[in-house]
Amino acid sequence: MSTPPKMRMAALAVMMASTFFAAAPASAAVTVAVSPSQVSLPANGTQQFAATVSGSSDQTVTWLVNGVPGGAPSLGTISSSGLYTAPAGASSSFTATVTAQADAAPLATSAASVAVAASTFVGPVYYVATSGNDSANGSAAAPWRTIQHAMNSVPAGATVQVAGGTYNELVTITQSGSASAGYITLTSAPGQTATLDGSGLGVPQGQQGLITLQNASYVRVIGLQLQNYTSNSSSLVPLGIYVVGSGDHIEVRNNHIHNIVTTVTTSQGDAFGLAVYGNATTPISNLIIDGNELDHLTLAYSESLSVNGNVQNWQVTNNRVHDNNNIGIVAIGFEGTAPNASLDQARNGWIAGNTVYNISSTTNPAYNYQPGADGIYVDGGTHITIEQNNVQAADLGIELASEHFGHDTSFITARNNLVLYSNVTGISIGGYSSSVGGTDHCTIVNNTLFENDTTLSGSGEFQVQNHASNNLFANNILYANGQGLLVNSPISSSTAPVTLQNDLFYTSDSGASAYWVWNNISYTSLGSFQQASQSESNGLLADPLFSSTTTPDLHLSAGSPGIGSGADLGLAIEGAYDYAGSPRTDGGGLIDRGAYQQ
Repeated sequence: MSTPPKMRMAALAVMMASTFFAAAPASAAVTVAVSPSQVSLPANGTQQFAATVSGSSDQTVTWLVNGVPGGAPSLGTISSSGLYTAPAGASSSFTATVTAQADAAPLATSAASVAVAASTFVGPVYYVATSGNDSANGSAAAPWRTIQHAMNSVPAGATVQVAGGTYNELVTITQSGSASAGYITLTSAPGQTATLDGSGLGVPQGQQGLITLQNASYVRVIGLQLQNYTSNSSSLVPLGIYVVGSGDHIEVRNNHIHNIVTTVTTSQGDAFGLAVYGNATTPISNLIIDGNELDHLTLAYSESLSVNGNVQNWQVTNNRVHDNNNIGIVAIGFEGTAPNASLDQARNGWIAGNTVYNISSTTNPAYNYQPGADGIYVDGGTHITIEQNNVQAADLGIELASEHFGHDTSFITARNNLVLYSNVTGISIGGYSSSVGGTDHCTIVNNTLFENDTTLSGSGEFQVQNHASNNLFANNILYANGQGLLVNSPISSSTAPVTLQNDLFYTSDSGASAYWVWNNISYTSLGSFQQASQSESNGLLADPLFSSTTTPDLHLSAGSPGIGSGADLGLAIEGAYDYAGSPRTDGGGLIDRGAYQQ
């Protein structure tokens, strides 16, 4: 088992290469062709695609699935060489779009259509009920009594249906399914909710989940309630669900995890709602965490939902994370979780469609009741896409940084998100001090930030701190409260930590209080900020004309200066869909600023 993490500090306190973010249209001579153009695949099937770039000596392309670089487990993943692998367990057939984007000309793309068949494997079903007996045969007429006995007994491909009721036990899953036999599935019986309740149970291995998946593959945990697991010791860490070791094709879906608690109030206390620790040389991969609710967690120095260490090809999607006293969702690297330092980094991930709110350490004695909890945080992760999330009333909405000196969070794209009413700042990059790591080659595009820094801390809508380099901030809408601070870059540096491009600024007092901080100097006009930062040549200080600022409804109304005025940065950067799932372009290449496309 892994050791408890250290305190995860929140952030309180050069012009990029044109090929990375250029908005210039691709030359008409540069085209891409993908072959084959249309295929059908079974579950877990593979297809090698090829891309030919014409009009350029640079033949390299970026491969995407439904606009996500590298794809994701539920969409299918694709390698840098174009090998697409279909999902192993899709519940229904669907069509994926595989796209190649020319690195030499980001607006030059070509796509192929992939019809993916649903998984058709149907294995045996076994039953657990509070009235059952572990000496029975596990049939519907003679169910078992404990979930642990069931998970020890069933073969690959089996489903364990747990009848509604309360089960006061810890469950450790070490059995695996397989690609040929199918998943082992643990689920509540149809129309019922099975509850694992940790009341009175200890933490026998130092760090234990109500459900622990250890070195397990092809396993699903679906539709359970996990609650009331408490530790009173700094050496004992309770979790709702714990995925640890190695393993592939793991799905954690539609569970409700709440009231997981540490009562330790010092720097040694830890608890988690759901944690994934890749602590082996073989990664945890093809991991889906989808549709879960995690709330009312008392976490001390740990997180609601954490992906840490040697974890690759994963997604955290459509979850509801709220009313917890530390970080909502985090992807972590460089903590020594994996035995090989080169693998110790959550990577190739997709954080999308999550709703995160009321995440604050102002109720956490381990933080001295100070605001320092992120809604969504990447601490040392790499190659992760963060999109279509709604983050409200966190201490920091989205943070991309690293807590380990000499290491960076890198190659993250945060796009098409809504970030509202954060206590400290909307989006933050760079390390919280000069003694930690930073942020490199990260892209923040087409987000809408609305009235963040509710505590008037002076951090503003977008904050830039230590060790930030080669980052892009473009096509965003920043609508500040009456304090007026839009961009806050207080660290003096001879090189630009971020390039700002095509953003739309406004404040709740009709723009009167607007100001920007660059190299620790304040500027009260957009023109002076543009000159100082040598960026934002197409920036605007104007009313975005939101549909409503009281509800709020952050769609753009007719006549908004944000409509059609965004820079087209290419599919890999801006994504295929806006916050609401509408196409990101209008069909004519026009991009709106902010999270919504009209």
